[in-house]
Amino acid sequence: MFELTFASGEIVCCEAGKSVFDAAKEGGIVFGREVIAARLNGKVTELTHVIDCDAEVTLLTFAGGIGKGGEILPDHGGADVFRHTTSHILAEAIKRLYPDAKLAIGPAIENGFYYDIDCETSVTPEILSAIEGEMKKIVRENAKLERFELPREEAISYMKERNEPYKVELIEDLPADAVISFYRQGDFVDLCAGPHLFSTGAVKAFKLTSSTGAYWRGDSKRKMLQRIYGTSFPTKEELNAYLAAQEEALKRDHNKLGRELEYFTTVDCIGQGLPVLLPKGTRVVQLLQRWVEDTEQAKGCLLTKTPLMAKRDLYKISGHWDHYLDGMFVLGDPYDETKECFALRPMTCPFQYQVYLNKKRSYRDLPMRLTETSTLFRNEDSGEMHGLIRVRQFTISEGHYILRPDQLEEEFKGCLELAKYMLDTVGLLEDCTFRFSQWDPANPNNKYEGTKEQWEEAQATMGKILDHLGVKYTIGIDEAAFYGPKLDIQYKNVFGKEDTLVTIQIDMLLAKKFGMEYTDSDNTQKTPYIIHRTSLGCYERTLAYMIEKYAGAMPMWLSPTQVTVIPVSEAFDDYAYEVLGKLKAAGIRADVSTGSDTFKYRIRQAQLEKVPYMLIVGGNEAESASVSVRSRKEGENLGSMKLTDFLAMAEEEIRTKKR
Repeated sequence: MFELTFASGEIVCCEAGKSVFDAAKEGGIVFGREVIAARLNGKVTELTHVIDCDAEVTLLTFAGGIGKGGEILPDHGGADVFRHTTSHILAEAIKRLYPDAKLAIGPAIENGFYYDIDCETSVTPEILSAIEGEMKKIVRENAKLERFELPREEAISYMKERNEPYKVELIEDLPADAVISFYRQGDFVDLCAGPHLFSTGAVKAFKLTSSTGAYWRGDSKRKMLQRIYGTSFPTKEELNAYLAAQEEALKRDHNKLGRELEYFTTVDCIGQGLPVLLPKGTRVVQLLQRWVEDTEQAKGCLLTKTPLMAKRDLYKISGHWDHYLDGMFVLGDPYDETKECFALRPMTCPFQYQVYLNKKRSYRDLPMRLTETSTLFRNEDSGEMHGLIRVRQFTISEGHYILRPDQLEEEFKGCLELAKYMLDTVGLLEDCTFRFSQWDPANPNNKYEGTKEQWEEAQATMGKILDHLGVKYTIGIDEAAFYGPKLDIQYKNVFGKEDTLVTIQIDMLLAKKFGMEYTDSDNTQKTPYIIHRTSLGCYERTLAYMIEKYAGAMPMWLSPTQVTVIPVSEAFDDYAYEVLGKLKAAGIRADVSTGSDTFKYRIRQAQLEKVPYMLIVGGNEAESASVSVRSRKEGENLGSMKLTDFLAMAEEEIRTKKR
């Protein structure tokens, strides 16, 4: 007999050979068709999974796990199973319509799924529609999904017979002791570890959203495949709500809106991931950089300026040459040791360490808070490029705090408080999450420096600090830097894609590699710890998220143009320019909208450009040294106001960085 403890509170004893579904039913647990999978001892399984041990069980719906009293627990396992099954329906539809197409991989992803295919026919919107139609037929057929296993050689032969070379490669790369499983639905069979739904008929609502190119296994040296994206939901109402939200998100997409508002552009002959910031975008980044540098200086930071490139010798000391070479832009042959070879910097840390090493240091010199507005270069895959969020050259508010072990928690706290203050000021903090990024000792790529003991010490130390500071975080395994654990402050774009905005890392390894020491109070030489941190992160990424957050309407203190003066007719141009002069004298970024266009057109144009305030001037305003004030907020009319009063109001809004 096995004992099953359900998250909903029941404890059920069952005999060997029973499935999760049968054990739950026989144990008196009442549930409906909304339950589509289960989490068994932490692993997502099918409801048909046979019980073979005592287990903690959570029944999963699309919305989450079922807890006590019917509470829905946060758990995307059910949605992943649902969407993974949808990807198999997509694959079957493709094979029906294009029998010569070769299948690669088709996982569930956040908010949907995709399938990579090798097909001579280019996937157009019309073809996506045809595939959707075939998928609907497969759903109506309601075929059962049945799992079976094969020995390695039989599995390879099976896929070769079906002319699926990508599946053959996947099988050949599996460990020798791996269980090789397949799923059959009707006449269609796919290599898959599962789990899946009972049948194809459970997928009631789906939509294929786009197609794009993707290198096989993410390797730019391999063949470019076609990736078909889609999403699915239990009901049409949920699907329609999601698609409507996506349509709204598209209006805020910085990659579209940022170009329309002339914040940035990209040029083919310059290259992917190398955006050109236009005057508006450059002004916002300049304002952010000045604010960050001034704030960091007030916090006791020392500003540095270091080279954009270095010989490979520097990166060999730091370990980046061994662990990050593929992500670097190298000038020369990296493998010819007889010739000098340089690389553009992907990070600033080894450069800033030279500032510390410039002379001998005492414990009284610590902490040394070195910061830099750093331009960095990373050789991202072309398929990863996206507007200002994923780029190959970017500028970052980087810092390295060199300190004594007894200063670690206080300095870490200061880094976190600084990051939260800055993110809150620009309006992004409320949508951020925190991830404690840890190493994976089983990582097959030998990604990490240091010993198991050193990593356990670093992670235990960081864990204690985070818990002591009351940080609510998730854990990300195999997300650490190669030299230490980190706290990543995560942010999602309008489409739900998550990236790191700010990072704070604890490093107990690199100081020793560079021979960094200080003379302690007992006159012995000690090795310092290092905190790698950003305060606002990558300026390009921050600009992208702010364009999306505010739909292009930047807070006044960051608006490229803060005020537009609009005379009602040409007769009042002189007074408009007089007002403009006083605005500029007060340090306000302003312009005048004159010319042959109609008055209404000029107002509409200022609204479209998201200018915070429009000052309308005519005869009455000229006589009374006043202005008629309109806000961009749906053309809100604030009425007539003395120019001096408006200046005071505007200066206060800018000073307080009001959002």
